[in-house]
Amino acid sequence: MKRVTGLGGVFFKTSDPKKIKEWYGKHLGLPIDEYGATFNWKEQDGQTPGMTVWSPFASDTRYFSPSEKPFMLNYRVENLVELMQVLKSEGVEIVGEVQEEPYGKFGWVLDPDGNKIELWEPPQEPTKP
Repeated sequence: MKRVTGLGGVFFKTSDPKKIKEWYGKHLGLPIDEYGATFNWKEQDGQTPGMTVWSPFASDTRYFSPSEKPFMLNYRVENLVELMQVLKSEGVEIVGEVQEEPYGKFGWVLDPDGNKIELWEPPQEPTKP
């Protein structure tokens, strides 16, 4: 019996859906339509599978700070350092400094609702977690 095989969608509440959709379209380049955004992708070579991580955290984690929300979204990006510079120039609130790990580069921003967003540039060579 098949169970979960990937991430089907991310859904969250907001006080102003139109504003949030416009922000994500402008600042992160999401392909927005009236319902949100839909992604269909493979690695650039067309064969190598990507990786989406689902990870529960302890209820008292501070990893999502300064957001008080009970979730954080992670988005893959191609050039994290460049994107962080562009977002900063657009007035997007940056959280902390870019961190480089064996499994990729990470940076964080806040959206207009105070949701912390993790931006992830995977390493050029796949690594095992």
